[in-house]
Amino acid sequence: MSSNTTAAPTSPLALPAVSNPPALGVTPVSNGVDIAVVAPHASAVEFCTFASYDPNAAETRLRLHGPHEGVFSGHVAGIGPGTAYGFRAWGPWEPEKAMVYNPNKLLLDPYAKAITGKIELNSAVHAHQTDAELYPLQPLRPNPENSAPYTVRGVITGPSFEVAARPATKWEDTVIYEAHVRGLTENLPGVPAHLRGTYAGLAHPATIGYLKKLGITALELLPINAKFDEPFLAERGLTNYWGYSPLSYFAPEPSLATAASREAGPGAVVDEVRGMISILHEAGIEVILDVVYNHTCEGGLGGQSLSLRGLDEAEYYLFEHGDKFSDVTGCGNSLDASSSRVQQLILDSLRYWVSQMGVDGFRFDLAVTIGRFGPHFSPTHPILAALATDPVLAGIKMIAEPWDVGYGGWQTGNFLRPFSTWNDRFRDCVRTFWVADAGAQASRTSRGSAPHDLATRLSGSADLYYRDNPAQNLGTRASVNFICAHDGFTLADLVSFNQKHNEANLEENRDGTENNLSWNHGLEAPISLPTADIRASSNGGSQVIALMEDRLKTMRNLLGTLFVSAGTPMLVAGDEFGRTQKGNNNAYCQDNEISWLNWDLASWQQELQETVTHLISLRKRYPAMRPASFLTGSNLEGDPIADLAWYDHQALAMTEHTWHDPAGRAFQMLRSGRPYNSNDVLVCFNGLDQDITFTLPNGRGSFWRLMWDSTVSKPRSLVDLDNEVPEVESPSAKTVLASLSMQIYISR
Repeated sequence: MSSNTTAAPTSPLALPAVSNPPALGVTPVSNGVDIAVVAPHASAVEFCTFASYDPNAAETRLRLHGPHEGVFSGHVAGIGPGTAYGFRAWGPWEPEKAMVYNPNKLLLDPYAKAITGKIELNSAVHAHQTDAELYPLQPLRPNPENSAPYTVRGVITGPSFEVAARPATKWEDTVIYEAHVRGLTENLPGVPAHLRGTYAGLAHPATIGYLKKLGITALELLPINAKFDEPFLAERGLTNYWGYSPLSYFAPEPSLATAASREAGPGAVVDEVRGMISILHEAGIEVILDVVYNHTCEGGLGGQSLSLRGLDEAEYYLFEHGDKFSDVTGCGNSLDASSSRVQQLILDSLRYWVSQMGVDGFRFDLAVTIGRFGPHFSPTHPILAALATDPVLAGIKMIAEPWDVGYGGWQTGNFLRPFSTWNDRFRDCVRTFWVADAGAQASRTSRGSAPHDLATRLSGSADLYYRDNPAQNLGTRASVNFICAHDGFTLADLVSFNQKHNEANLEENRDGTENNLSWNHGLEAPISLPTADIRASSNGGSQVIALMEDRLKTMRNLLGTLFVSAGTPMLVAGDEFGRTQKGNNNAYCQDNEISWLNWDLASWQQELQETVTHLISLRKRYPAMRPASFLTGSNLEGDPIADLAWYDHQALAMTEHTWHDPAGRAFQMLRSGRPYNSNDVLVCFNGLDQDITFTLPNGRGSFWRLMWDSTVSKPRSLVDLDNEVPEVESPSAKTVLASLSMQIYISR
């Protein structure tokens, strides 16, 4: 045995596993548990159990059999659900070959379904020796400290209650609401104090009632997997609030559970998550999880040895050469998706969340990383193909964030079935048209962009998502349309700030994107109503009021465009009522009032909220607002009008010249409702900074009814519209659209 390899343990052998090959992780059976863990380069692995959840509890060790095809396994009698456990691994100490085995480190089972304890950031949780500031001592030498008192343990879980059936909402009917567990409910009126900021708080009637009233069909949650905050955040007294620093791909984050569940034990935390999903299902709301299979919290070289690193760093992580990590995530490490064991880990995790926890879909963070062979992305990567064919995952909503920071990292439109993807081209185009271009017109620096790109985005972005192969052509649902997401400016900040203001992140405002496509409308400050003294002032009071009204109109234009666009709309929590982060466009580390929704709404916020409710209701009622297939401009059989037609403001067909002329920013979109046995939809856009007289197109000769106008702060509800004598415009009627505004008409 070489001097750089730790000696095998002398602990007793576990009994051989019953199943062959055994399921990975720890599986309860009739007389105990079967155990299996992947560690191909290890020479020995111990299974360690603890007498209690106390960090210093007595530890019992049993040596597992193996490795057999890279797996160590065994059977232990007399233990079951509720037992805390971990692994210790022996093997080479050859950091230059990505092997840093150190049996002094207690390692979390990658398949642990629940965890107990917390990680204390100190030298003991590093496989190598460190200095007082936790930087590696060179050359790297094994650290003799026992990490068990300072790290988490897995907890064995058993059977639980069945989750209510999935709503199985059709893609074309889906409206996604992206939210953080704590941020959504921490201040939500009606949610009891002991449930605020928790999984149970999401399932409270006050939360569900709000989502249902708004019209949401799917709640997309920022990561809820167990996490560990980056050391540089701990140094600054901050946390990874968003949760994009995964410790486990199975266990939920305990800090988001109620105090009662945490006190009752790790199994109760799991059941709280399962109960939340079940209750949301009963209300007809799907649950989509944001999952981070691209990197882990163990960081880059010099990071902690908590789980995968100690079991087999070379197997799990992507390397460029030698001991150099390939960091295509910007987070210190990247999982190596070319490893069949990494693929298995991802698939098993997804299957667990679907089959045992009842989840309805996933949003894959930095999804390009899991489609890489080394530095190159492949849309036919085995893991991506497996996701398309796995029977457990069939029918589950799959959404990719189609980029990472590596070579060839932008892949919007290049993911195949079953993936829909976040459409950043939609985001940037709509922001440009209504925000950046409006600012340029106001400053007289530009007439703005021509309308051709916006028309493409309104129509589902066929340039990105249409496939000649019918088996791969998902239609418009492939595009997840959004204006704002958790990462970046909120909707209100998009119209209130020219620059990011991330000082609270303690990185001297260096973090966060510079490409915001925002415009402050003349005042670099959060959106708010003018105070009484400003209203009464003769020195600028009227200008401030006008500025506020312009900001709100711009927000309504953005929201209106989102909900008339073909594709799947996604709204980030709080944008429906103009939430501000005070210009912070990277609030990932702000677990405070910057990130939490403030439900103390001013009248303008209530009106904006009603606007969103109205737009979602229109989208739900009139199928032509949400076509599932790409429209071609052709006439379907028996329909006198095309499925999609475009007109300028004079009701003349758009020409190639008009499409590429900024003067063509005043245009109209007409979709036929005949394929859906419903009404036609006409949307008028005035992207110019002057009032324009529009001639409404003749359509099929029916009258047009104005259903929404972005210049109106408080829309009439559909109930009111149904009960009123309708105000209609005849075909070819003329109407004036205010500068930088839009209107939605429905045919009678």
